[in-house]
Amino acid sequence: MSIEYENILRQVPLFSGLNGLDLERISRLVLKRKFRKGQLIVSEGQELDGFYVVIAGLVKVYKLSEGGKEQILHIVGPGGSFAEAAVFTNGLCPANVMAIADSEVFFIFRDDLLKLITDKPQLALNMLASMSRYLRSLVTVIDELALKEVPARLSKYLLDLSIVARVKGKPVLEVKLPISKGELSARLGTVGETLSRALHKLKTRKIINVKGDRITILNKPRLEEIASGLKI
Repeated sequence: MSIEYENILRQVPLFSGLNGLDLERISRLVLKRKFRKGQLIVSEGQELDGFYVVIAGLVKVYKLSEGGKEQILHIVGPGGSFAEAAVFTNGLCPANVMAIADSEVFFIFRDDLLKLITDKPQLALNMLASMSRYLRSLVTVIDELALKEVPARLSKYLLDLSIVARVKGKPVLEVKLPISKGELSARLGTVGETLSRALHKLKTRKIINVKGDRITILNKPRLEEIASGLKI
């Protein structure tokens, strides 16, 4: 089992730069946990004695308003981690975390992690980089919610996720939505009806084409203009 865990850890950016002996040591410390789609992993304010690394599936990190409105802060996939902040602060998780697909995670206890960091400063640097990426992502979320309309937020999201695919032998820019449209609405800080209207406008103006969870970008320059704040 240790060898299996070691091979998984080798693919996690958080543990990059560590040698085989280090990974073997960590593999003996982790606990593997499974969560079903829709299962709550951590509640906001919950006291934690460690942090998590996603090894399969997908989880969302989100906040709920008093009225029950959801705002997704991060989507974490394989290789990503969450709840690191609880390790270095008061141990309380600052947000909710839920599996949005059947998921498997590794859990590492705080005390074990701190001992590892003492021996391996590279791990501390990796965690600092990880939390810095989260901070940058949060700043982006705040900026978009405060300064941009839904079409601009949606356009930027599609551009960020777009990859070059081949359709009938021709290269096209395509996005496969990793989350449901309901979760996308929460990620963009809006509601389903508003998101549907924005998608419909982009589609009718032949800027994108939508087929289920696949979106083809037909006019990238125009989508970039909308992402910058210009009207559809």
